[in-house]
Amino acid sequence: MELEPLFHKSTLPKNQHFINANEKADKIAFLESGIVRAYFINQKGQEYNKQFFVGPSTIGAYTSLLTGAPNLIAQQALSDCVIWTLAYREITQRYDSFPDLERLSRKIAEYYFLEKEKKELEIILLDATERYQIFQKEFPGLEQLIAQYHIASYLGITPIQLSRIRHPQAGK
Repeated sequence: MELEPLFHKSTLPKNQHFINANEKADKIAFLESGIVRAYFINQKGQEYNKQFFVGPSTIGAYTSLLTGAPNLIAQQALSDCVIWTLAYREITQRYDSFPDLERLSRKIAEYYFLEKEKKELEIILLDATERYQIFQKEFPGLEQLIAQYHIASYLGITPIQLSRIRHPQAGK
């Protein structure tokens, strides 16, 4: 198959970045196994987890790929990962030859757009307990695999608030 040679299998060790902030993206990857977080750091140096990716999934700095601007949201492995990387331009150059590939890319973009909007609405409309319950449903078992402060950051709360939500009787 013409596409297979474009992919390069590798490992992304725990704590290593797939892409850092302020880098220009030029590749995407299919996350076969493992956990990756997408996060940003504000001017005060506080980290905020925007998304978790659990294999199988796709990772990459999509905004940077589309605009050519430096990436704002870093992606870091929270566990050892197996990834299949390819140059973004290699895949886009084949859209005319492989219309299904372009359709797949559009479907992936649509999925992530819907996920982004859903999370934005949850942050505004739901309380922390409801957001935590959604997290548990969307990422079953993940809280046993990653640090609690990562989950708290993703939910937009402090680790102490997360502890109170997880153990409501402890504070009484």
